[in-house]
Amino acid sequence: MATQTKYPLLAKPHIRLSGPVDQLMYQSFREQLDACPDDGTLVVALTTLGGDPEVARTMADDIRLLEEHDGREILFLGKVAVYSAGATFMAAFPVHRRFLTRHTRLMIHERGISKQINLDGPLRMVVASIKAALHEVEHSIEIEEEGFRDIVNGSKVEFEDLREKAPSNWYIEAEQARDLGLVLDVI
Repeated sequence: MATQTKYPLLAKPHIRLSGPVDQLMYQSFREQLDACPDDGTLVVALTTLGGDPEVARTMADDIRLLEEHDGREILFLGKVAVYSAGATFMAAFPVHRRFLTRHTRLMIHERGISKQINLDGPLRMVVASIKAALHEVEHSIEIEEEGFRDIVNGSKVEFEDLREKAPSNWYIEAEQARDLGLVLDVI
């Protein structure tokens, strides 16, 4: 069956996002979302090499809130590259509402951190600085694992498998993503 017949809505996304996941993308996302029709299914298309995972989580939360408030069906269409924070955003959509275009690649990896701890001052303050840094890392791991669970929920991929592959940047071709149940279909 031709793509136009099988998934006609995917040919004309309501929201088109491309580039780094950052505050500028979020602003564009909000402007396009606000301009969408008030009812009916919406399609969000995304191409990104990654970016800020917290911006991706914010956009994902906007999608969740809209679906819960309005009962809207919102579809995700990944195009060309859906890396890093893009996969975080994709996780907001249930598997049966995720699509990729042919030759698109997903890339899922662990969150990173670059931080220096300056141990200078009273000993109790030094201990507090070390504990604060440790809590930041531990909390970031919890957030990462929540996202990993959302990505694999409803798929054939086990959370433990994703957690094992993520440290080395797991690249997944569109057809493989479909076969693993990470997306509904490839168009």
